[in-house]
Amino acid sequence: MIRWMLVIFLALMLISWFTPLLHKLGFGKLPGDFRFRLFGREWFIPLTTTIFLSLVASLISQLI
Repeated sequence: MIRWMLVIFLALMLISWFTPLLHKLGFGKLPGDFRFRLFGREWFIPLTTTIFLSLVASLISQLI
């Protein structure tokens, strides 16, 4: 369970680093991606984008 939590955390960090590029490609605007302002800071939780990119990575790893 801890391993999966670490994987999810790392995936969210990678997505947050690549957010500008992903926005140009249309990711981050999918239904299920949450963006809200709290304590004067904008928070972004890309749930749908994370699931979609995980599926793509899984398909690629299956082909290799």
